[in-house]
Amino acid sequence: MRERKFSVPSGAMTFILLMGIVSLFSDMTHEGARSILGEYLNLTGASAATIGFVSGVGELCGYSLRLLSGFLADKSRRYWTLVIFGYTLQVLAIPALALVPENGWILACGLVILERIGKAVKKPAKNTLVSFAASEVGTGKGFAYQEFLDQLGAFLGPVILFVITLIKGTGELFSAYRLCFAALGIPAAVTVALVLFAQRKYPHPEVFEKDEEEQTEFRFRPAFVLYMAAICLFAFGFADFTLITLHAARTHAFPTATLSLLYAGAMAVDAFAALFFGWLFDKIGLRALILSTLCSAFFAAFIFLSANPWSMAFGIFLWGIGMGAQESIMKAAASKIIPKSMRSTGFGIFETGFGIAWFLGSWLLGALYDIAPLYLAAVSAAAQLLAVVFYLLCIRQSAAMKQ
Repeated sequence: MRERKFSVPSGAMTFILLMGIVSLFSDMTHEGARSILGEYLNLTGASAATIGFVSGVGELCGYSLRLLSGFLADKSRRYWTLVIFGYTLQVLAIPALALVPENGWILACGLVILERIGKAVKKPAKNTLVSFAASEVGTGKGFAYQEFLDQLGAFLGPVILFVITLIKGTGELFSAYRLCFAALGIPAAVTVALVLFAQRKYPHPEVFEKDEEEQTEFRFRPAFVLYMAAICLFAFGFADFTLITLHAARTHAFPTATLSLLYAGAMAVDAFAALFFGWLFDKIGLRALILSTLCSAFFAAFIFLSANPWSMAFGIFLWGIGMGAQESIMKAAASKIIPKSMRSTGFGIFETGFGIAWFLGSWLLGALYDIAPLYLAAVSAAAQLLAVVFYLLCIRQSAAMKQ
């Protein structure tokens, strides 16, 4: 018995790290692509309005379909089928962009949406598999390791493409970008190979977590509703990074060639923030999320109310802290609130709500930026501070349920 007690957590940690490495190569692929995607779509003939529309539709599909895929995962219990299919669809759509001909914007836009659909298919099932293993090693720590490796890939992807374009030169930009997408076929292939290996080595990750004494139907319990309200408010007030790079470009605070490196830097902060706040979550629970939200609440003021590069860099640092902490802790906290038997459904609801709030918030903050950046900063801070209030209510409700 002693030997089994030791081997199960060890296997759980190995599984978490393996899935983290899968995420590393996956994010290297699609986050690398995102750093040049807007300009590439423009070169294929897509207008700015088309690019904005396709980006919005892609994100909406990428989040709203998680409700369906989460429900399917719980009903069928075929977690690995959805994970493998989703990853394959997501990462192979990226190198396929290298095959798009000039003026082939319709095909390129279709591939962008396909990549987001692939992410929607695999995300709730993948988070559920990780949550099973994380229950053995510490929920916050488990998701923190996952997020750290994930964001390491998000950092490396844009940096690698920056180096490729530096070597290739930007004289023929369309050709250089096609080479970048082709190069991303390497981490894409590694992603698929690793996820197949993970499925073969750990066919039943659900054994890492003890079964519930009785199967429970998913219900919108007060703690879950309060938690959903909090994360939706956070998402609503958290500006998309494209808006940050737009402001940086307009104010000429940074050289244009280094804009992609700003995102890479934000992802590096994100990665280390995920590790720290994930560890803190296992110590103090949801209060860690309150602390991280208070840290990031005023990032927009430092970025959008200044043209000073140091002020903007500090704002981006705060943005990275908020994003990293939310990505790791929100999943960890959700896995504690949602019963094991309905976890994919819960993750699907949680991520769909988060995505819709992010979509609406990004649209509103973008509109406010055109009117006056001060309004953007005020709404962003107000939404995040209101999220803190709902986190506090969630903590109080959870404590009352335990009594």
